[in-house]
Amino acid sequence: MAITPVSEMVAAARARIEELDTPAVMALLDDPDVVIVDIRDVRERKNGYIPGSIHAPRGMIEFWVDPASPYHKPVFAQDKRFILHCASGWRSALTVAALNDMGFAAAHLRDGFSDWTALGGPVEVPAPRD
Repeated sequence: MAITPVSEMVAAARARIEELDTPAVMALLDDPDVVIVDIRDVRERKNGYIPGSIHAPRGMIEFWVDPASPYHKPVFAQDKRFILHCASGWRSALTVAALNDMGFAAAHLRDGFSDWTALGGPVEVPAPRD
């Protein structure tokens, strides 16, 4: 059995989803009708995150979005624009494609948090825990 390379899966997802470049998302940061969703692992967020973003781990987001799921989170029932991001844009591309397949409209930050920080986007760092 041949394995489909993840790079091909990401390319296929990117061909059918809305991608936003970093400057476009930076311009939306203070828009009250936009929710930025960080799907990175909790350990990645310890190094910083986009201010105001919510955390929805990659492994749970479909369940959190689905109103019929026992894990549904009300934030995803809001009539807002959702922009997902990960570190480099691969996980978020796959996630947005899956959410779009569910009927949930979302876009993603094409080049991820690494590009956000490289371009000087604001970053919050959580306080250390005891």
